[in-house]
Amino acid sequence: MFDDIPDNPLEQARMMENILLSAVEGNRGSSAMYTKLRALLMNDAELKLLLPDFVRTTRNLNHFWSYIKGVSGQWEPRRKHVRDGMTPLIDHLEGSNRAPVDAVASEVLKSFDADGVHVVWSKALERRYSDPEGAITTARTLLETICKRVLDETGGTYSDKDDLPSLYKAAATILNLAPSQHTEDIFKRILGGATSVVEGLGALRNKIGDAHGQGKSAVRPTARHAQLAVNLAGAMATFLVETWQERNK
Repeated sequence: MFDDIPDNPLEQARMMENILLSAVEGNRGSSAMYTKLRALLMNDAELKLLLPDFVRTTRNLNHFWSYIKGVSGQWEPRRKHVRDGMTPLIDHLEGSNRAPVDAVASEVLKSFDADGVHVVWSKALERRYSDPEGAITTARTLLETICKRVLDETGGTYSDKDDLPSLYKAAATILNLAPSQHTEDIFKRILGGATSVVEGLGALRNKIGDAHGQGKSAVRPTARHAQLAVNLAGAMATFLVETWQERNK
């Protein structure tokens, strides 16, 4: 029976979605197939985070049927619930949620520090849709890690009390990326903008990341906020690493 399951994770996700769309009407004949697909997707750490909660918590279609009946008494709202829940996973597998900076930054950061910096970057990518607050916090951690590594490699100094803007200022100065080190207006403006991006990421993490407790009226970030933070952090991290690598040729 399981010979019909495709090897491609994208096709597996689409097959699961179709099974669930049929199950919202009470059709539970494909429960064994659903269970097998669920196990395959849950076994991938990255894809597991993108699965909707109702898949992670319902081991078979009987469990799903008990769940979906509580969502709505009508079929169409149930179908919409399934489609909305499966969209992040399918979009990810189709590549529509992968920004160009993802692959470029991954290659550069892996060459710089596969076991340290690249691991942090991978965590930021994984959390964008499943844990936006965590992704924003990890984006800041990525830049802090890069700045400290640059300072370590170049003989710079820092303390545990230094925040991200201070670390970036020290690393940028060593790499000749501080706006004050240039006379051309265009370079001063671009590098000043880079400084503003880093300062903004630090402030964003303090405001809506998960590093601090939040009151009941706190702003809750969405995937698009996390996508922005992670993309900006990835671009800045890549810029710093490539500058450091060029300096050391």
